[in-house]
Amino acid sequence: MPAWICTTCGVQQADTDEPPPSCAICTDERQYVGWEGQRWTTMAEIGAERASELREEEPGLLGIGTRPAFAIGQRALLVSTEQGNVLWDCVSLLDEAAHAEVSRRGGISAICLSHPHFYAACVEWADAFDAEILIPEADRQWIQRPSGRVRLWQDRVEPVPGLTVARIGGHFDGAAVLHWPVGAEGRGALLTGDTVTVVQDREWVSFMWSYPNLIPLDPATIGQIVERISPFAFDRVYGGWWGRVVVRDGAAAIRRSAQRYLDRLAGERP
Repeated sequence: MPAWICTTCGVQQADTDEPPPSCAICTDERQYVGWEGQRWTTMAEIGAERASELREEEPGLLGIGTRPAFAIGQRALLVSTEQGNVLWDCVSLLDEAAHAEVSRRGGISAICLSHPHFYAACVEWADAFDAEILIPEADRQWIQRPSGRVRLWQDRVEPVPGLTVARIGGHFDGAAVLHWPVGAEGRGALLTGDTVTVVQDREWVSFMWSYPNLIPLDPATIGQIVERISPFAFDRVYGGWWGRVVVRDGAAAIRRSAQRYLDRLAGERP
C-alpha cells in the first residue's frame, strides 16, 4: 500500500489502498487546499521528476532540499555532532543521493520538527535510518502517519547531548526551535523553520498564525515566543528555506522584530 503524499503541503499519510478524501493539514485555516482540489502523489512519483539538493550551510550543517521544489518548498537541516546527528524538519523525498550522503555523515539519531507543515515524509526517513521522531505532545493531533518511532515530549527535549529543542508556540501550539550552541563558529545558532520565519530583509524575522492566509498572532503569543527563546545564546538564525538566514545578531533581530510586530498591532507607525 502506498503512503500517499499531499501535493500541496507535502505531508505523508498513513498507508492505504486509496488516498484519503482530504488532507487534515491543508483543510486547517493555517494552510489551504490547492486550487485544483485535493491531489495526492507518492515518493516514487516525486523521485521520478525531482532529485535531492544537498548544500553545506556551514561546517556540521547540511541543507537537504528538493529540486525542482515540491509542495511548500522547505529544506531540512542535518546537524552533525559527536553524540549523534539530528535531522531538523523534513522533506517529502528521500533518494539514493541523500541517503548516501547522510549515511556518510553518520546517519540520523533523531528527527525533530518545527511544526506540522514540515512533517513531510518523516516516518520514511526515520525508517531508513533507524531514527526516533520527536514531536511535542501539543501537536499530537497533527500526526498524519502514525509510527512506533514517534516519541512525544513536553516543553524541552535533548535529542542528543548538546542540542536542545524547545516548544515556543505561536504558529502551532507545539511550534518549536532547535538550539545548536556550537553553530555559527561557536557563537550559537537557532533553527526555526517558520515558527520564527526569516523574511526577505534578512536582518528581520516575523511570526504568523497563517502565512499563506496572512492571519497574524496576538500580542500575548508574541511575548511568549520571545520569552521562551530568551534563555538561548545564539548569533545566527536558520529559517525554513534556502537563503533564509539571519547571519549575525540573530537574537537581537528576533527581539526587535517582535517589538516591530507589537507596535504595528497597536497601530503605531515608524
